[in-house]
Amino acid sequence: MLSKRIIPCLDVRGGRTTKGIKFKDNVDIGDPVQMARFYYEQGADEIVFYDITASSDRRNIMIDVVRRVAREIFIPFSVGGGIRTLEDMREALLAGAEKVSVNSAAVQNPRIIAEGARAFGSQCIVLGMDVKQVLPSADIPSGYEIVINGGRTRMGLDALWWAQEAVRLGAGEICLNSIDADGTQTGYELNLTRLISTAVSVPVIASGGAGMPEHLYDVLTIGQADAALIASIVHYGDYSIGDIKDYLQQRGIKMRLLW
Repeated sequence: MLSKRIIPCLDVRGGRTTKGIKFKDNVDIGDPVQMARFYYEQGADEIVFYDITASSDRRNIMIDVVRRVAREIFIPFSVGGGIRTLEDMREALLAGAEKVSVNSAAVQNPRIIAEGARAFGSQCIVLGMDVKQVLPSADIPSGYEIVINGGRTRMGLDALWWAQEAVRLGAGEICLNSIDADGTQTGYELNLTRLISTAVSVPVIASGGAGMPEHLYDVLTIGQADAALIASIVHYGDYSIGDIKDYLQQRGIKMRLLW
């Protein structure tokens, strides 16, 4: 059994870590470099850094912050936000990231997935998916729609179809975020996570809704996710990464407790 991964997420705007609820009402949390170091020392398996307004502002990712974070941690590091071209990917990887996450740009130009996989390997290409539940329709039979530009633009695109298509193009991992659950701390969207996890052949990271360790247990078992992204649950000091890993280990979920 492979170890499940616990991955703190740093949503960054204007050089500061921020957190909202359902992509709205964001508040300042702290310095992303210091927070990345803190979570690394607590035992995080990876760190994810999202420049959450880069796509909607039509600018590139804050590469200086990426470099500063990469100097402080010695675990896998994934970055996303404003990555549109192979050169953007190359710059992020050279700045110290192990993976690049494409979301809005991939929906608008799916070729970037295949181009990135050919240039850097599928293991470097993460598909970010921001998903909202809707009424099932002919265009969206799964009842889950892709939304881009930081939750601002609904695409009329079926999430299940898009996940499978992105993997066919070369995505090596999927980070699946439920907009409906984001920041609520009421639990992950288990139906969505299980739907995608059982339909693709690559690892799926569940995102959105963690408020207590039981939520991670549910998404790693019922939802069949390979990893869980966390934010509010640790940002506000409710639990440490050690607390979460100890709980999951005691319930039979294999964890990496030490490097």
